Amino acid sequence: MREQYRTTELTPADLAPEPVAQFTRWFKEAAEDPAIHEPNAMVVSTATPDGRPSSRTVLLKHYDGAGFVFFTNYDSRKGRELAANPYASLLFPWHPAARQVVVTGRAERVGRDETVAYFRTRPHGSRLGAWASPQSSVIASREELLARYGGLAARYPEDAQVPVPPHWGGVRVVPDAVEFWQGHENRLHDRLRYVREDGGESWRVERLAP
Repeated sequence: MREQYRTTELTPADLAPEPVAQFTRWFKEAAEDPAIHEPNAMVVSTATPDGRPSSRTVLLKHYDGAGFVFFTNYDSRKGRELAANPYASLLFPWHPAARQVVVTGRAERVGRDETVAYFRTRPHGSRLGAWASPQSSVIASREELLARYGGLAARYPEDAQVPVPPHWGGVRVVPDAVEFWQGHENRLHDRLRYVREDGGESWRVERLAP
């Protein structure tokens, strides 16, 4: 199974001076494309210290010049792996547009104030869910999970303030490289990658073979 991608060429001259500005361009176009469902969905890949990888889809909740932020249970598999090996990869798979963005960099926890501010914006049920689910742990049944949620719902009704779980919060991936992939016919795709220079604020752009 394969598809021929027919898109316009992506050249270094088309790119913004730095990767977050370029991401903003593409993200805006993805958000306006009705064929792309949840444009902020991204695959987060982490690894253990001995190199065993794992991946899952999460939602990007914020990004700026400092990095790309998502929220999670710090005791989950990804949380534990990032604590032991703080490097991650993010993949935005915008298939209908024949585009991908790949971010690689170092992960760090966001400040507690930022976590609390975001937690307060979550729907009530999602706040309860953050407490109810011991993410990535083995549980006996779905009924057990629902029972935990039911107990929390009784304790914290809709008008109650749900406290922020101490084991839950934001993770920011600070990029050292960001690749923009544009599909073309005959697998002659454009792959332009920003690479951070000497850990500073300047970037160089390099073209990768498809």
